[in-house]
Amino acid sequence: MLAPASPIYIGSAMLADAAFGTCPGRAATELPAAVRPLDTWYRAVILGGQGCYAAAREELRSLSASTADPVLLSLAASTGGSLLRQLGWHARAAAFDGRAAALILPTGSVDRDEFAPNRVDAVCDALTGLAADALGTGRLALATRLLRRSHDELTRAGSSAGWRALIRWHWVCAETALASGAADTAAPHAATALALAEDGPSVRHRVKSRLLVAATAAASGDGERARVLADEVAEQCREHELLPLRWASSMLRAGVCTGTRVTAAEADARRSAETIGRRGGHFRPMSDSRL
Repeated sequence: MLAPASPIYIGSAMLADAAFGTCPGRAATELPAAVRPLDTWYRAVILGGQGCYAAAREELRSLSASTADPVLLSLAASTGGSLLRQLGWHARAAAFDGRAAALILPTGSVDRDEFAPNRVDAVCDALTGLAADALGTGRLALATRLLRRSHDELTRAGSSAGWRALIRWHWVCAETALASGAADTAAPHAATALALAEDGPSVRHRVKSRLLVAATAAASGDGERARVLADEVAEQCREHELLPLRWASSMLRAGVCTGTRVTAAEADARRSAETIGRRGGHFRPMSDSRL
């Protein structure tokens, strides 16, 4: 384990805080260099959260070439899947998430230091990622089965299951329910994800959870609550440089607002998408039949 006073520990702690803590908008030029493979994963997560897709992919390539750790290799693959899924490429993402599952599911317990993600983090990232991929390609029954399997893993892990795995599971459960038209089922999952995120360290997870609560409110017919929450999310995204979530919140605002606010939301979504494109993220066109 790293000594708490060591420069390596300080750098890793800064990266961990930007990836899963209070400073998700820390500029790339301010991020410490990666010293360990885990640091490289943190950097990929940070850059992906800011919409710097090309830079995030490069970090993931570096990670995959620098470690034999099955947990980190699996996390690298599922993170790559997440980057694709955010841009609408669900079938392509499934190849990455399938690789992540293949890397980690046959693996037994792996010794970790207390600050590193463990096997259940990697397993649940892979399974919930695959469920989200299935959802995006219209296979709701498969998504439900994968979520059930992920829940079984969480149950077996007990207290060793981290906050992030639980939040992600509730996210995809809510999204699956929304896709099936069951807003009343989605709402409790979204609310639970937000409660967990508010108790946790990650600003980014709180913002995304709040966006999902807004989406469930919209699906339930509570347009006013959806507008209020979506506006809050948009402001938090601007504050913390969370560009992909800013684009998503703008798309939601365009759907629930009225009058000139619709035009403003559409313009913000367009500007966000253009910036994402300049950073190496290319959305799947709505007319493209390839998922």
